[in-house]
Amino acid sequence: MTSTTSTPLSGTDRLRPSATSAGRTSRRRIRKDLLRSRIAAWTAILVIGAFGLLPVYWLLATALSSPEQTFQFPPKLIPTEITFSNFTALAENDQLIKYLVNSLIVASITAVLSVVVATYMGYSFSKFRYRGRRSLMHLVLASQMFPQALLLVTLYAVFSSFGLLNTYTALVLSFTTFTMPLCVWMLKGIFDTIPDALLEAASIDGASRWRTLHSIVAPLAAPGMIAAGLFAFVRGWNDFIFAVTLADKEKQTLPPGLVSTYIGEFQTAWPELMAASLVVSVPVVVAFMFLQRYLVGGMTAGSVKS
Repeated sequence: MTSTTSTPLSGTDRLRPSATSAGRTSRRRIRKDLLRSRIAAWTAILVIGAFGLLPVYWLLATALSSPEQTFQFPPKLIPTEITFSNFTALAENDQLIKYLVNSLIVASITAVLSVVVATYMGYSFSKFRYRGRRSLMHLVLASQMFPQALLLVTLYAVFSSFGLLNTYTALVLSFTTFTMPLCVWMLKGIFDTIPDALLEAASIDGASRWRTLHSIVAPLAAPGMIAAGLFAFVRGWNDFIFAVTLADKEKQTLPPGLVSTYIGEFQTAWPELMAASLVVSVPVVVAFMFLQRYLVGGMTAGSVKS
């Protein structure tokens, strides 16, 4: 006759099932928390994306709609009849083409002038030590704090006394007043990241300060200079108040040109205005697409000092 005897469980064996169950519960809780976090993150991304892209979509939908469909009530989110007549009318408007050329000229020269001046000023603030340097830096930044209307009145009086009203020069100089300060500070931060030992080595090799700046420092700071130029171009491209005040119809840029062309006293041609706004934003979008990596690198290059 055989007898069966059971081996008593050790303390570790008795605790193992409950510990395994607790571990599974903990892993399930972690998975649920991760799932909730992902759902919350994607929901936030979709809401923010819809909030940012809805005006662009409405711009495109209105540009592709006829006037009758644009003003119907209730408005339809998706246009039922697509028309490209608003875009063809834009191409046939010679005055708008002139506004477009004016914008390209003024914004491009503003970007180049802002970068050139900001490069020398930023390099001076970063690599040279002289009396009044910090006060001058803060004065440059403080110029951004003045209301644009105050600057506009002063610039109008100055340009009027020099006979520069209704010229490209007046627009370029006025745009540079509000683009250059930020470009200076942006490039100063980038020059701060370039080691002084590199400049000392160039000096020992016989390079002048002029050659050191143009042959050594400028290539290293090129991404930041491109970012500053893009910033100045966009600010000059989008300005309205300076362009409408300092220039007549022959020298005005696109923002005031679009308003004077499509917005009247009793009626606004919204489909044509939306089509023109969509077309004129293309150069800025293309510039961002090609220079995006320089813009991101230039904006963050001065944030970390080696």
